Amino acid sequence: QVQLVESGGGLVQPGRSLRLSCAASGFTFSSYDMNWYRQAPGQERELIAAIAGVGGSTKYTDSVKGRFTISRDNAKNTMYLQMNSLKPEDTAVYYCNARVLLRNYWGQGTRVTVSS
Repeated sequence: QVQLVESGGGLVQPGRSLRLSCAASGFTFSSYDMNWYRQAPGQERELIAAIAGVGGSTKYTDSVKGRFTISRDNAKNTMYLQMNSLKPEDTAVYYCNARVLLRNYWGQGTRVTVSS
């Protein structure tokens, strides 16, 4: 079955960096687009970055553009989110997402807290 497992979250000071990972299994990873979402306290879950399965093109929401980089290693069935210049407003639970055969799959989430 499809499984997505995020890791790499934690507490970090403003201006510092973190790298999140999403390990995928149960489907042909390289064939599918992958996404990072986040959900801040009291807010809806939002799509922040996406990467295509074929070609690897990327998209970002404006609030993270220029600071976050989404990437994937198809040989390792893993997606990454490099987050630089973190701000307190980046505090959220970050989720890995894949839409496989018309069904949405989610990881359990990894919490990122940006605070001094």
